[in-house]
Amino acid sequence: MKKIFLLISIFISSVFAEVDGHLDIVKKGMVLPKIGISIASDSLERDTLSKIKKALTDDFNVSGHFEVANISSVSAYDSLPDILGLSNQGVNLFVNLSAKKDTNGNYTLMTKLYDINSRALVLEKNYTTSLEERFVFLAHKAAISINDHFKAPSISWMDRFVVFSVYEASGKADIMIGDYTLTYKKRVVSGGLNIFPKWADKEQKTIYYTSYNYKKPTLVKLNIYNRSKDVIMDSDGMLACSDVNADGTKLLITASPTGQPDIFLYDTRTRAKKQITTYSGIDVGGQFVENDSKIVFVSDRLGNPNIFAQTIGSSGVERLVFHSNNNSSVTSSGNNVIFSSKDASNELGKSFNLYLISTKSDSLKRLTSSGINQFPKFSTDGQSVLFLKTDGTSSIGIIRLEHNKSFLFPLTGKRIQSIDW
Repeated sequence: MKKIFLLISIFISSVFAEVDGHLDIVKKGMVLPKIGISIASDSLERDTLSKIKKALTDDFNVSGHFEVANISSVSAYDSLPDILGLSNQGVNLFVNLSAKKDTNGNYTLMTKLYDINSRALVLEKNYTTSLEERFVFLAHKAAISINDHFKAPSISWMDRFVVFSVYEASGKADIMIGDYTLTYKKRVVSGGLNIFPKWADKEQKTIYYTSYNYKKPTLVKLNIYNRSKDVIMDSDGMLACSDVNADGTKLLITASPTGQPDIFLYDTRTRAKKQITTYSGIDVGGQFVENDSKIVFVSDRLGNPNIFAQTIGSSGVERLVFHSNNNSSVTSSGNNVIFSSKDASNELGKSFNLYLISTKSDSLKRLTSSGINQFPKFSTDGQSVLFLKTDGTSSIGIIRLEHNKSFLFPLTGKRIQSIDW
């Protein structure tokens, strides 16, 4: 057990660093705890358990905190695993899975975590859902618990929903929610054209989205659980909520009531809106930075889309990015900003890549290397980035900033319009 904690401690101290308020992306060789996952030989719920095992394997790989071992060892749920055999394979940790269903339809995932080196059961937890179709979240919760048991950097973002808009046909787009791997998906808005979904609260109970099913483009707030709906505003031309501040009291909305789109600050308590940008061209996609005192946004005021910053209440505008002449899809977390930039086309076609900068320094780091990568969104802790990759089909990507690794999860047969996390 001491060996495992030592490995985790070395990992934590060597990976995480912050320089001048900017994430320090590192890529270092390190020894990770090797973990094996198995389904108990006496479990009766094998179909869903097989899917949970795969999801748990994905979670451990994405976490970057464990090396998943390919093992064949199987034991009954209440029996000790083959300690010697697992040890000879270099396995440090062993997770045994089982499951049960009760008469009410509740599905319970049962997990036991063994430390092979100390030959001991170190964690036993059950996870229950009333909807078996949400089994992937049981895997996410198990991964988070095991990760937390070793006090590794949090991966609690795995338990959050992603909300996204999917094109169904010409002029038709529905809004869906799902887990970050798109294993679970559920349609929450359907019929007509519904785009630009945005979470309205930390609890992920309500969303904002733009509906084209009214006389004008209309910004709607919807509680996805009780279906209560509130019309926020409408506008000719473009209308979209691009950011919600931490306590949900302020929105940044792109609207074009008089022609070209500008960015407005909307107070959800008073329902008052205040125009921030007043440029005669295109200003879109505002994001709060520096404790909501400032915004970053996309503007064509230099002839091409680029990233600018403006203090709320001031008319002064500052160019933030001096890379490329086509930059869009900006997002922020604290002082960190990620934008999508069109790089030179190559033999594989045009390429939009993601770049990380800080409002407090001049550093620039490229996060992707090929394809069309857009709509970046930071995790709640700012350590991971979710984005949309379009390459014939749509995939949701996860970038683990501290590990310099990325993972893709495709949505087969559908094209995603936009996403939020």
